[in-house]
Amino acid sequence: MSAMTTGPDAEYAAFLAEGRFRLQRAPDGSYVFYPRVAQPGTGAPLTWCDASGLGEVYATTVVRRRPPEPSYNVALIDLEEGVRMMSRVEGIPADAVRIGMKVEAKITSDGDGHAVIFEPAS
Repeated sequence: MSAMTTGPDAEYAAFLAEGRFRLQRAPDGSYVFYPRVAQPGTGAPLTWCDASGLGEVYATTVVRRRPPEPSYNVALIDLEEGVRMMSRVEGIPADAVRIGMKVEAKITSDGDGHAVIFEPAS
């Protein structure tokens, strides 16, 4: 079996397939993202816990495609738990995403698997 079918990546993907956005937490209370076998720097064991799903746009850019394909954004999101992840913000035009915007996570499926995307917070 490969690491992709048995390691933290596979566990993360399985949680997303169940509709659950989870992060790993170290014994000192800090969170880790992207999924790891152990806490970077200390080697401490990690446990899974539910993510709040709340965050704020740290950085964003618009990827413009040739019409009629729609443009989309790529954003770095600072999660409430203190980790940063790359994703995109949907539900508004790609060029309307702003640094500092409050966002909420949503799990989507695109045929290749599941992903966490964000929408403006309500």
